[in-house]
Amino acid sequence: MDPREFIARRIASEFQSGNVVNLGIGMPTLVAKYLPPDVEIVLQSENGLVGLGNPPEPGHEDPDITNAGGQPATVRPGGAFFDSAMSFAIIRGGHVDVTVLGGLEVDEKGNLANWAVPGKVFGMGGAMDLVVGAKRVIVAMEHRTKDGRPKILRKCTLPLTACAEVDMIVTEMCVIERKAEGLVLRETAPGVTAAQVQEATEARLVLPPQVRTMQV
Repeated sequence: MDPREFIARRIASEFQSGNVVNLGIGMPTLVAKYLPPDVEIVLQSENGLVGLGNPPEPGHEDPDITNAGGQPATVRPGGAFFDSAMSFAIIRGGHVDVTVLGGLEVDEKGNLANWAVPGKVFGMGGAMDLVVGAKRVIVAMEHRTKDGRPKILRKCTLPLTACAEVDMIVTEMCVIERKAEGLVLRETAPGVTAAQVQEATEARLVLPPQVRTMQV
């Protein structure tokens, strides 16, 4: 399975009915494809929508309805449109239960860097507001960079988006929760050992008595 799809499937099991959820640009938007049918959540998009539905069928796109990444979107019955001021009031007011964001680096203090690489400015977008305003922050990212370097570090080296706000990290290798004692390894992907995860991770991981296998 494609690693990005694997990560998105795992994250989709984290929501509870009634949650207001914001999915960031890129890999996080894939999560909407794998929501369990018995879980009803409300998807919010910082470009001024609440109640997003599935992507439209080819040929039925409406150029006036897009998600925050500019991709065609649909709106479910009861959905609403509003301006950016209202959208960010929802986020900053603490009304988003969960946000899923991509990450370039996360460190053992729960710091997140996801908006800029020296020489390649991506732009902040709404990430800074989301990572502070949402009640729970899940980072969806591949475990290592394209050249094999760890992305879960002792200390981030890239410009930070926010400090100590990450609650969970989901990669193609594992699920990690940030707790008071540090980054706790909760699950490993099928066929992956805790030792292999630690080898691919610069930050020191806390190993509980039982590490489950990821279910997707």
